[in-house]
Amino acid sequence: MAEADTVVRADDPLDLTFSEAELEAHREHITDFVEGQLDAAGVDRAVIGLSGGIDSTLTSHLAVEALGPDAVHGLVMPSEVNRADNMSDAERVADELLGIEYDVVEINPLVDAFLDAYPGAEGDQLAVGNLRVRCRAVLNYLVGNHETALVLGTGNRSEALVGYYTKYGDGAVDCHPIAPLYKQQVRQLAKHVGVPDDLAEKTASAEMWSGQTDATEMGMDYDTLDSILALHVDGGVPKAATADHIGVPESVVERVREMYESSAHKRAMPPGPDPLY
Repeated sequence: MAEADTVVRADDPLDLTFSEAELEAHREHITDFVEGQLDAAGVDRAVIGLSGGIDSTLTSHLAVEALGPDAVHGLVMPSEVNRADNMSDAERVADELLGIEYDVVEINPLVDAFLDAYPGAEGDQLAVGNLRVRCRAVLNYLVGNHETALVLGTGNRSEALVGYYTKYGDGAVDCHPIAPLYKQQVRQLAKHVGVPDDLAEKTASAEMWSGQTDATEMGMDYDTLDSILALHVDGGVPKAATADHIGVPESVVERVREMYESSAHKRAMPPGPDPLY
């Protein structure tokens, strides 16, 4: 089935873009945050996984602004399901755009070792996809521990609110510098700080398996998701009013609400019973 048949697009999505002054304020706010996180931890280096996507590209760009290129170490971690152009973009960001130290580490041997240890998961698309993401997290922390560096995450507000990330995978980081930004705003800020348009506008994909895109997996594009989150989840606008305002069926708003509620465990510390005494 073609993407047009499976992805919902709002007739009139909400415009969440910033003014020029707001863009500069967010730029300064995030770079100050990154610098402050390292100061609080007593370290002077940061590690970041580079996927070639806009979230890691913007985060690494702002990290370099905050810390300087010598203090940022990039990791490009391809697997058999990654598109070659994405990995090429990741190296382009590290080498040409930012001039930071980076390593390319193939994760297939790690994934294969886990599946050799537990072959029952072979062929389970979701489980193996999450395994790939968790292998990258382990490598991020291996390098981070070795270099006494913080691991910077690349999660944005849209992904966090609907749980569109892997628990103890790309969610396993020391901080998320672009956490306040909806996806629409990530793209806008990226262009503002000088990220080329072809990187800022490229199709988003977690690449947990071949052919995956964010829009087809969630069933809607990011402008639609951002609109529902801003109005209904964050803003408290009723379901029917939200659907009518942006031009989508109420069922789409319900789906986003369900994703938000069912992923609450990802946004909280693992629970335990209250102390008896």
